[in-house]
Amino acid sequence: MIPADWHPDPTGKHELRYWDGNQWTEHVADAGVQATDPLDAPGPDTGAAQEVSYGHDPHGGDPAYAARYGGEQVAEDTATAPVAEDTATAHEATETPVAEAAAAAAPVTAGHQPTASAGGISGDLIDGRYGETTSSAPGPMLQNDKMLRVRLAEPFMARQGAMVAYQGPVTFNYQGGGAGKFLKKAFTGEGLSLMRVEGQGDAFLADTQKRVHILRLANSGISINGDNVLAFSASLDWNIERVKGGSMAAGGLFNTTLRGTGWVAITTEGDPVVLDAGEAPTFADAQALVAWSIELQTSIKSTMTAGSLVGRGSGEAFQVAFNGRGFVIVQPSEGGVPPHTH
Repeated sequence: MIPADWHPDPTGKHELRYWDGNQWTEHVADAGVQATDPLDAPGPDTGAAQEVSYGHDPHGGDPAYAARYGGEQVAEDTATAPVAEDTATAHEATETPVAEAAAAAAPVTAGHQPTASAGGISGDLIDGRYGETTSSAPGPMLQNDKMLRVRLAEPFMARQGAMVAYQGPVTFNYQGGGAGKFLKKAFTGEGLSLMRVEGQGDAFLADTQKRVHILRLANSGISINGDNVLAFSASLDWNIERVKGGSMAAGGLFNTTLRGTGWVAITTEGDPVVLDAGEAPTFADAQALVAWSIELQTSIKSTMTAGSLVGRGSGEAFQVAFNGRGFVIVQPSEGGVPPHTH
């Protein structure tokens, strides 16, 4: 069942039309101005609604919207027109100020809040599609696919420097991991510099436009490349551990492990693939690995040959092998290429 909310008008006549959970209503909206225009049409497409909920294009790539509102065009007064092709009676759309209709309808963009006090400025940036998500639920959620919003109900840990904005009395404090973790970090190079975030309000986090994903742990554990950790519940136990089967010869494979009950937000460079290691023996490039379920058994497979020593190798000398029941997350990138120094 599609929840009640504003969605792109299926006729293309208006920017948005309100779906009450069972059927389309007469309430429409164009450039922030609400009106009424009765309609009898099928319900919103389930796939489009899912795209809205996961932070993609709130208009679902609707061609009618793109053709009519592709730039900063302000919608004109709606003229009398047939509601659908098979409708003989035309209906006149009567404009109503937003303030008068606000009590009877939801915000004008599905799942996002229009920008208040725009001062007579119009355009796609302030019409609501890029506004803060309207969810009041505490905890983490995706503002969009590259930004995390956390409504603070309890403290959480975040990568230092990941905060891009916040609202309300929120504080950010350096969080050390103790002498043991400091020595592990220095020895292994597994970097995870953290800050503790607490207070009341919303914190927005991102990491160089990487895609953000939220995982929830229920008395479980996960091993994550430290470079891919964005934030996690303060209730989770974390540590730097050597990948079983790894050695310094294989690049010193160390990862950050999280255990317990809570949530973790990870990042990937591009859209990842999630492999089921229980289906078949699974291998992944160590630099493309993002995370895996902690129940999996790991080992290192070497494909280095004598030819590698004289420049005739494949360039893929070591892979991490996984066995057991669990998942492996791999990103379509082996990390940034360090700059050349001469």
